[in-house]
Amino acid sequence: MTKPRKSRTFVSLLLDVGVPVGSYYLLKGAFGMSAVAALGWSSVVPVLRTGWGVLRQREVNALPLLILLANLVGLLLGFGTGDARLLLAKDSAVTSLVGFALLGSVLLGRPMMTATLKPWLVREDAGRELAWVRLRRESAAFRRAELRFSAVWGIAFVGECAVRIVGVYTLPVDTMVWLGTVVMIATMVLAFVVSGALGAGPMVHMIGAAVRSAEPVEPLVPVDAGGAVPEAEKNSSLVVSTHG
Repeated sequence: MTKPRKSRTFVSLLLDVGVPVGSYYLLKGAFGMSAVAALGWSSVVPVLRTGWGVLRQREVNALPLLILLANLVGLLLGFGTGDARLLLAKDSAVTSLVGFALLGSVLLGRPMMTATLKPWLVREDAGRELAWVRLRRESAAFRRAELRFSAVWGIAFVGECAVRIVGVYTLPVDTMVWLGTVVMIATMVLAFVVSGALGAGPMVHMIGAAVRSAEPVEPLVPVDAGGAVPEAEKNSSLVVSTHG
């Protein structure tokens, strides 16, 4: 399952990051579009992809739905005002909304990042799924780690928004198109590392320990072809159990 997940992650980064940045410079440089038009059209692929992801899910996931709505509102405002910087600020608004929503979900005890985190930790394994359910019900340490994971991402998104907003209104638009992407990638890498250390890592260890503790113990005494334990083995087992 590792290779398919890695390939999906690569495709997502290509569509959500590579295509918008590349298409902006292509549309503006080769086709002579204005900055507003180029920014607007370069956002089409991520918006459509997010929208398709929301529609195909069997249950409503608040996080992608929030991202989709924020993107659509930002596009409408940008085209309505003709302000390229406002279109750039749209991306910061999206991350800040997501960040505050994540922090709010942590305060409510219903961390939104769980929907993204769980498939990576459970790996479609029935034993790990049962361990997850049991740990969430019985382990306060597991629940705290789950909350920390979402909290780290919430703080990271809010901080990234603040940095990008400053850049949007102090640097040239053409510079912020690529620099904003650099800031976003750097933020995600940092969030991956910190959330892994404080949240996902401890959860992985706890799930593994729970799975191992639930595994049936293999018999130490051999049996014959008919399923009976030889008398000599019974006697030796009794001696070991008495004096061990």
